[in-house]
Amino acid sequence: MKLNYSMMKNQLLGIVVVGVTGVAAACSGSAEHTSHLSDNHSQTASATQATLATPVAAAPVRVGQPAPSFTAVDSKGKRHQLSNFKGKTVILEWTNHECPYVRKHYESGNMQKLQKQATGKGVVWLSVVSSAPGQQGHVNGQKANELTKNRGASPTAILLDADGKIGRLYSARTTPHMFVVAPNSTLAYMGAIDSISSFNKADVAKATNYVSVALDSVLKGEKVDTPATQPYGCTVKYGS
Repeated sequence: MKLNYSMMKNQLLGIVVVGVTGVAAACSGSAEHTSHLSDNHSQTASATQATLATPVAAAPVRVGQPAPSFTAVDSKGKRHQLSNFKGKTVILEWTNHECPYVRKHYESGNMQKLQKQATGKGVVWLSVVSSAPGQQGHVNGQKANELTKNRGASPTAILLDADGKIGRLYSARTTPHMFVVAPNSTLAYMGAIDSISSFNKADVAKATNYVSVALDSVLKGEKVDTPATQPYGCTVKYGS
């Protein structure tokens, strides 16, 4: 039987386009869209990582250099300055509660576990919401506090960055995007939370948790073996 290779090629291209479009819609759409995601799309999500991790325009942020200083107001109206935490280890977590990659780590309990372990060791954990008004993941203080309570999360504070100033300062590209600041105020780690770039909750247990490993090294005063990795997730929803 003679095969029509042209037709087969077009069909395969169609499958790829549909898969990529599905992931893009999940990361840019509403909570209603993300609530119907299937964990079977992990391979497609990995394939579109380069698209999801599009960088924003900002000055280079480098490991080993001073972490960019900022001032921000949290979900409870309290003002924070990064310089106030000098002498302590600080973790910055960019988050968007509607993003399936963020949901992977919260619905599995992974993020909450990390937060409790870190803060229990005196680490300052700052969750940062840089979604602009009208964009996916944008929250006010009340909503942010409700999410913290309902999910059993325990960050030190949730910083509201609706104008995206802190996000752009750090070139935060995805949710999640993680940064570890050493007690001497230099950046010790930046990148992905773990080694498997999917939104399949089953992958959490199989992945190497880069943040946990980096944190252990920083707390011991040792060099971080893997100080920078490629972040994965939904693009941070900055305003124009």
